[in-house]
Amino acid sequence: MPDTKPGLKFDADGVCFACLNSKKKTIINWKKRNNLLHKLCDEIRGKNKNGYDCVVPVSGGKDSIYQTYMMSQIYNLKVLAVSVPQHCQTEEGILNLNSLVSNLEVDLIKVTIRHETHKKLRRIGLKEMGNPSYSEHKSIFAGVTRVALNFKVPLIVWGEDIGLEFGGKVDKKSSKAGVADDLINNDLFSDVSFQDFVKNRIPKKELYFYNHPEISEFKKHNIKTIYLSHFHNWDGYYNFKQAQKFGFIGRKKGPLSGNILNYDNIDEKLCEMHIWIKMLKYGFWRPTDQSCYQIWNRRMTREEGVENVLAKQYQFPYEYLTDFLDYHTLKEGEFFDELEKWRNKDIWIKRNNKWRLKKEII
Repeated sequence: MPDTKPGLKFDADGVCFACLNSKKKTIINWKKRNNLLHKLCDEIRGKNKNGYDCVVPVSGGKDSIYQTYMMSQIYNLKVLAVSVPQHCQTEEGILNLNSLVSNLEVDLIKVTIRHETHKKLRRIGLKEMGNPSYSEHKSIFAGVTRVALNFKVPLIVWGEDIGLEFGGKVDKKSSKAGVADDLINNDLFSDVSFQDFVKNRIPKKELYFYNHPEISEFKKHNIKTIYLSHFHNWDGYYNFKQAQKFGFIGRKKGPLSGNILNYDNIDEKLCEMHIWIKMLKYGFWRPTDQSCYQIWNRRMTREEGVENVLAKQYQFPYEYLTDFLDYHTLKEGEFFDELEKWRNKDIWIKRNNKWRLKKEII
C-alpha cells in the first residue's frame, strides 16, 4: 500500500503492516480460533429472553451475506440482521438484501435515518473535510449497536478489522482476541471528533443513530462485539463465492470505472465519489485497493497489479455522478470546484493540461 495511506505503518524493511498481516494469516491456527468462536456461541445460544442470539450488520454486499450464513448456519445462532441503508441504494444492493432474508431465513431490521439530517451532514463532510461519508460510517456503527442494545442481543458480529486487513490503526484487544469494542475509533474517524463535527449544527434529538453507545453499556448488558475475521481467514473472493450460493449478484453491467471487480462495494451509489476524493488526497483508490487485496491473497502477481493500477487509476467514477449531485443538491461545476479543494498538490502535477501523479507506481 502507498505510504500516503492514513494510519499505515511500515517495518524496518519498508514492508507495510497490511502485507505483514497477510503473511501472518498463513501461519495462524484457524482451527483453534474457530473452536473459540464455537465455544462462545455455545455459551450464548438461547440465553436471550428477547429471542435473538446475534446481530449481524448487513448492507447487500457479499461480506454481510457471508457473515449471516456463518452465524446462522455454521454456528447455529438465531440471527437478527440489521441494515442502516443509505438513501441511494443500487438495484443489486436491494436484490441482495432480499435474497439474504429469503434464502438465509433471518429477520431484518432497517434503520432509516432522517433524510435531511443525513444530507446536511454529508454536505458538511464534503465541504469541510473532503469526506462526505464521515457521518455515514458513524450511523452504520452506531445504528447497528443501538439495535443490539435495544433487543439485548448478546453478540454483535462485524466482518473484518479494516486496520488489520488493509493497514491502519489496530486495537490490541482486536489483534489478540478479535474484540471489536474499539471499532468506533478506527481510521475512518481520524479527521475530527464527531461531537465537534455536529456542534451547534444538528439538534441532539436527531443524533440517536449517530452516537455510538459507551462501552460501559455493552458491559452492563453483557454484550460482546467481535470481528469474524479474527476467527476465520478473511478473504473477500471466498466470501463472494459463498454469498453466490444464497443469491448474491455482482454489478450487472460489470465493474465500475476504476474498479477491477464487479462484486465489491456495489450496494449503494454515493461511495464512489468519496473514494475518488481519496485519490485526490493520497494518490490511490479502488484499483490499488483491489489489486493489493488480490496480491495478498495470491490471486494476482504484483506485475499484474501494477498494470491494473496504471490502466484504471485515472478513470473517473462517472456512473453515479448524477445521483451524487442530485442527492447533495449540487451543480456539476460546484461539485468539481469542491473536488479541486482536496487535490494534494504535493503529489499531483499537470501534464499536457491533465492532472497526473508526480510519481507513478512501477
